[in-house]
Amino acid sequence: MSIEILPAIDLKGGRCVRLRQGREDDVTVYGEDPLEMAQHWVDEGGTYLHVVDLDGAFQGAPVHTEVIGRIIAKLDIPVEVGGGIRTDEDIQKLVDVGVDRVILGTRAYAEPDALAALVQRFGAHIAVGIDARDGQVQVKGWVETTDMSAVDLATQIDAMGVKTLIYTDTARDGMLMGPNLEQMDRICSAVGCHVIASGGVSTCENIEGLAALNKENLRSAIVGKALYERSVTVKELQTAACAV
Repeated sequence: MSIEILPAIDLKGGRCVRLRQGREDDVTVYGEDPLEMAQHWVDEGGTYLHVVDLDGAFQGAPVHTEVIGRIIAKLDIPVEVGGGIRTDEDIQKLVDVGVDRVILGTRAYAEPDALAALVQRFGAHIAVGIDARDGQVQVKGWVETTDMSAVDLATQIDAMGVKTLIYTDTARDGMLMGPNLEQMDRICSAVGCHVIASGGVSTCENIEGLAALNKENLRSAIVGKALYERSVTVKELQTAACAV
């Protein structure tokens, strides 16, 4: 089983950055030009790009849609986007500029009826991001922890027909400490939809660990800081993904 590697681009103030554990005040800038960075990951062998509008996540409305549209126009690979997408209009604008998957987080948790209607309208363009700490769902840019478990939310959205679920362990995001394999196993076992691992994925051994879970629906892994710190390459991770 091969796991697709998704390089991440996090946008804040028009620049490419990474946050530690999603904290707005703990930011490292890795590039001034998102288009240049996107092309870099394609040149490195990336086949799908994960983009987060961090300003959108904190402000509750997309900020970088125009920049994202220019990235998509420049690339020959699909792009998924998350961050502050709270309205039907936000989704439509992103789909209109060519986004392959629009990732809903807070809204998927807060408005399950609306999510079901959006799946009917947009189909596979709708993905859901479940962000969790200690197995509990977090919302609003990870600043609020709810009383719902990630597994329960995953089961709920899977029943609605959502095709792709992105699970992020927020305690591990940006920390280079590896993914939460036990929780990934639980999530993948609870749903039939495709699952993308996020948070802490930073080494070839991490990818091998995910692949060793032997979950047919665990299709991809998002990698950010490790690539920016050049401790590993896209090609090395892709090789590891195919080795198990």
